Amino acid sequence: DHLMEQQPDLMLNLSASPFDYTHDEDRKSVIKANVLKYKIPMFYCNAVGSQTEIVFDGSSMIFDKDANLCKAFPLFEEALDAVVLQEDGSLDAAIIEPASRVPDKELNPATLEPELNIAQVYDALILGIRDYFQKMGFTKAILGSSGGIDSAVTLAVACEALGKENVRAILMPSPYSTEHSVDDAVTLSKNLDNPYDIIRINDVYESFLHTLKPLFQDLPFSLAEENIQSRSRGNLLMAISNKFGYILLNTSNKSELSTGYGTLYGDMAGGLGVLGDCYKLQVYGLARYINRNKEIIPINIIDKAPSAELRPNQKDSDSLPDYAVLDQILYQYIEKRQGPAEIKALGFDAALVDRTLKMVNTNEYKRNQFCPIIRVSPKAFGVGRRVPIVGKYLS
Repeated sequence: DHLMEQQPDLMLNLSASPFDYTHDEDRKSVIKANVLKYKIPMFYCNAVGSQTEIVFDGSSMIFDKDANLCKAFPLFEEALDAVVLQEDGSLDAAIIEPASRVPDKELNPATLEPELNIAQVYDALILGIRDYFQKMGFTKAILGSSGGIDSAVTLAVACEALGKENVRAILMPSPYSTEHSVDDAVTLSKNLDNPYDIIRINDVYESFLHTLKPLFQDLPFSLAEENIQSRSRGNLLMAISNKFGYILLNTSNKSELSTGYGTLYGDMAGGLGVLGDCYKLQVYGLARYINRNKEIIPINIIDKAPSAELRPNQKDSDSLPDYAVLDQILYQYIEKRQGPAEIKALGFDAALVDRTLKMVNTNEYKRNQFCPIIRVSPKAFGVGRRVPIVGKYLS
């Protein structure tokens, strides 16, 4: 307020405001409130690019002294423009959004409407990957392509960010992989025209079992054998990454990371988590957005029931609640920071809420060892959500 005593002609806000899919209207509200308070134009200039997890989306804006939006710069790209400021404080620019428009403060959770701002999330992921690679001095990426929706979306986004020739997909079928999953992954890479290789892990898997036979003896097949498959893939991906200088892109989504549905040093390996801040329903929304003009991701990948394919006839629903319900509970707990009682009061099954929150809390140790995640939500895992590994959270 003391600067107003010097009667400035305008306010200049040099900002480094991170992107999240709820942020745009909040920014406008804050800017308009200041313009209406001080009665001078506001030039809001936001950074473009990324800093590890955080994406800066640009979206700079110019408001006149009456809080009318006169210039809106593009999202996720640098831009330059000029505007004339008249002596009376008015701007020589057309109004593109009048001040009378009241922003909608009731922001819809992305898990209830998975298409909400999905185009912006897509662009944020592209910028996050591209800028991370440029600043780290890398040009090429590698990822495991399973024929599932998470790896499919990650591959499509990475090809857009880095160029199809710079993204190598590795298909690693195990004894429990279905041939249609392999076919789907091959079709995807052919649609994207990116390089791919098929490395069957049967021999690697069997060699582990043979080596461990004296210890495992005749104990029944369990999670240990399932995870050997995932860790075999992780080892192969990291070997190729080391040999050729690729960054390994992780394909885990936020629903999986929340509940611990992943294998440390296996499918949780990677140098950058592309979908780690996108719930499963958002991943489906991204897949549909990628296919908006033509079928890039095979429709079978989108339509089939998700599965890790680490044992016969396995489905995600064997271990996790339905994603349509799970994602809503997770959103309330993580983004909205609601406790068990508040979430149950919304009508969710009490036992399911307790089970879900227990999975979130007991798997903090896995997330603590995870790679950086591109942030697109108001509350991402990593630097924005510091939680102790050891703690008693649920009564």
